[in-house]
Amino acid sequence: MNNWWQLNIEETVKLLSSNAENGLPDMEAKRRLTDSGPNQLAEKKSASPWVLFFDQFNDFIIWVLIGAALISGFLKEWIDSAAIIAIVILNSVLGFIQEYKAEKSLAALKKMSSPISKVIRDGKQSAIPSTELVTGDLVILESGDHIPADSRVVWHTSNFSVQEASLTGESTPVAKISGHLDGKDIPLADRTNMVFMGTSAVSGKAKAFIVETGMKTELGKIAGMIQGIERESTPLQKKLEEFGKWIVYLCIGLVAIVFLLQWLRGGKLIDAFLTSVSLAVAAIPEGLPAVVTIALALGVQRMVKRNALIRKLPSVETLGCATVICSDKTGTLTKNEMTVQAMVAGGKQFSVTGTGYEPSGEFIMDGKAINPVDYPELKWTLLSSILCNGAELIKKDGSYRIVGDPTEGALLTAAEKAGLKKNDAEKEYIFVDEIPFDSDRKMMTIIRQKGDKTYAFVKGAPDILLKNCSQIEAGGQARAITNNDFSDILKANGSMAAQALRVLAIAYRTLDKPYSSYKPEEIEKNLIFAGLVAMIDPPREEAKRAVEACKSAGIRTVMITGDHRDTAVAIAKQLGFFTEDSIALTGEELDRLSDDELLSKVEKTPVYARVSPENKLRIVKAWKKLGHVVAMTGDGVNDAPAVKEADIGVAMGITGTDVTKEVSDMVVTDDNFASIVAAVEEGRGIYDNIQKFIHYLLSCNVGEIMVMFISSLVGLPVPLLPAQLLWVNLVTDGLPALALGVDPINKNIMKRKPRKADSKVIDGKHARLMVGQGFVIAVCALSAFCFIYFLENRYSLKEFFTSLFTLNIEHLKQMLTIPEAARNELLAKARTVGFVVLAFCQDFQSYNCRNQTESLFKIGLFSNKRLIGATIVSMTLNTLAIYCPFFNTILKTVPLTLVELLIVIVMSSIPLWVMEAVKFAKKSSKQPENVG
Repeated sequence: MNNWWQLNIEETVKLLSSNAENGLPDMEAKRRLTDSGPNQLAEKKSASPWVLFFDQFNDFIIWVLIGAALISGFLKEWIDSAAIIAIVILNSVLGFIQEYKAEKSLAALKKMSSPISKVIRDGKQSAIPSTELVTGDLVILESGDHIPADSRVVWHTSNFSVQEASLTGESTPVAKISGHLDGKDIPLADRTNMVFMGTSAVSGKAKAFIVETGMKTELGKIAGMIQGIERESTPLQKKLEEFGKWIVYLCIGLVAIVFLLQWLRGGKLIDAFLTSVSLAVAAIPEGLPAVVTIALALGVQRMVKRNALIRKLPSVETLGCATVICSDKTGTLTKNEMTVQAMVAGGKQFSVTGTGYEPSGEFIMDGKAINPVDYPELKWTLLSSILCNGAELIKKDGSYRIVGDPTEGALLTAAEKAGLKKNDAEKEYIFVDEIPFDSDRKMMTIIRQKGDKTYAFVKGAPDILLKNCSQIEAGGQARAITNNDFSDILKANGSMAAQALRVLAIAYRTLDKPYSSYKPEEIEKNLIFAGLVAMIDPPREEAKRAVEACKSAGIRTVMITGDHRDTAVAIAKQLGFFTEDSIALTGEELDRLSDDELLSKVEKTPVYARVSPENKLRIVKAWKKLGHVVAMTGDGVNDAPAVKEADIGVAMGITGTDVTKEVSDMVVTDDNFASIVAAVEEGRGIYDNIQKFIHYLLSCNVGEIMVMFISSLVGLPVPLLPAQLLWVNLVTDGLPALALGVDPINKNIMKRKPRKADSKVIDGKHARLMVGQGFVIAVCALSAFCFIYFLENRYSLKEFFTSLFTLNIEHLKQMLTIPEAARNELLAKARTVGFVVLAFCQDFQSYNCRNQTESLFKIGLFSNKRLIGATIVSMTLNTLAIYCPFFNTILKTVPLTLVELLIVIVMSSIPLWVMEAVKFAKKSSKQPENVG
């Protein structure tokens, strides 16, 4: 690749084999088009919708569920089989919709290419499709044109400038030149004699030779990087995959043991097989993928209300374990609205309050608000700044915006804060002519007429403009400028520049003779210095609060910008994430670092300036290599590859390009950094809730497995039939689990450190608790079953316990021997009681899962109204299962008496009271001893 910026015009034309005046011959252009192909971005062949849909089934637990559905069909449990298949299909459809949208990123990139371009071929100007442009074509660029390909500027008007924010991150338009640049490794943002595909001209005219087209352009390189990035599974997806396998293997082991026990006890092989398979189907949490998906979807709905639009459901959870947020500066951490913050006039320094283009704020001197009109030098500086100004400040839909250059817009806003309006001033000072800004003079002048006087109003770089000043405005009149004046002005300029403020000098003069008799360079001599104006694109107030919230949540903020280092560091300091130990790196410095060297510096570097898209990718990859979960925010095309590479990509909704939005996981609809923090909070809350309903589902399944395992171990009749197990699994597990998925977020959730991405969904402590709770549920269900089967209607509890404690073995044997005639009837009733106790226990268990340490009555019994409703519906359905004849036939249940129903309720509530007692005991043991 050639460094086109280093070549002069003659060298450029020669290397391109073109003509400086006539461009390419038409036939040669057609030949080159055939050789190099069209000037467009190559789109990676995307997967068909069918492939995307069937890819959703490529998941271990999904295949297990399909197997469970087939087994249910084998058992002729058609309702259960259909329900499991419906869950699998629902989960796949939701995943397909999300992924289908994500495949549109390159289409958005192609939209940014200009469809028609003006080109000179054979010395004639014509308009052709941009896709037909080739290297060596001479194109004509005007204000408002999209740049069709990477090109070398060879001619331009003095005010030709290009808005490159979407590509480089530079917040202000870049003035272009035609001369060559010295330096081999000049950053993209500093190649001022080049224009790039995907950017647009904002003022002036130019001619440029196309040097790169299609995928060889800077935009094309970004497209290539996006294609090359593979989407990784989120931490939750990885953990659920691993967790699902662990559950299945454990269930297979336990079910095999149950099968062997029943078979060895002399049971029929087919009965033992059917019971074991039913237990396997019941034990596998088939509702888990659907509940996770629905919980994430409900979380997405809540996040929309907080200005965060989630494009990929699993990314919600990833936000919760984010440890680093890599953010662009312009428009994300800052307002993307240049704002005057300080002025120097008449030897006095003034600060200006307010941010953005809204003209509300005060002028402060020595800590007190002043009226600018009372200070002639200040007023004259402001007036001169709006009379040497080509921008407009307009109010639309209740907000202010700028038409024109942002720097000039900042001057208009500051003047309006002092009550000076450009429209009023222009009626008094009539426009005559303009000497546009150029990079050699570094000044701009507008000539105006007031009555019989002609004025030249000038603004420009302080060090250059001062050399042309012979007088200074002081005390309402001009006097000769002194060396002390020069020294004071340059000192003030240096002080403000050190704060990364962009400083402009304002001056004027009266013309003693007719304007037409002056040469342009003469007009900008013998100026009267008026004052200095310092401005910056200020940080958002809400971004300061968001960065502070990130600190308390253990999340690092990193700024990655195309702007200058000093400006970036100043903003980072104001936002509070650049300290004495911090370092800032430029893209040029990054390019000189090896990957290992970057790894050693990345955790100490919160600011990166003048970076390229490749630099951004390296930074994100470095953080990920150190084990961090990285969120990357951005709005420009230059952010897109890093946004896609990050664990979670965050695009800006207002200023963001289509490219960045399409590759992102989340879009912040109000461009507010604070909305990202809100999304992190939601992400943490959603993960908490996912843990709650996984805990609920598995503790209940452990209870079911233990009921069957213990009964097989001690030789009891099978306490639950296959249909009853599947009913409990589908009816009781589903609704409470969904309600736990929307449990209110813990108020202290943002005071925790981020959880590790490799942390288990259920750790050892949770697993022990689940097994303990499952054991309590199993004991309750088996106790109720045994009581009905062995004792009810034949012996009293008093008689049973008397025989037990007096070791009257013969009488105990008699009690536990069931007459053949009564066996089937007692077994049906015992199974019904055991079935309902198991179901009701699980309803009460859902309340245990809301908080592992705080009492249910402290967090609020009714604080999750959906859970109250879910348990009422679940209990109602389970009650119908024993009193509705239709369900009696399907589930082989029998109606219970009122006394039996009361026994069921008492036994079922035991797990809740046991857990409350455990929480109370733990809390009491942690209470500090009273000190004297």
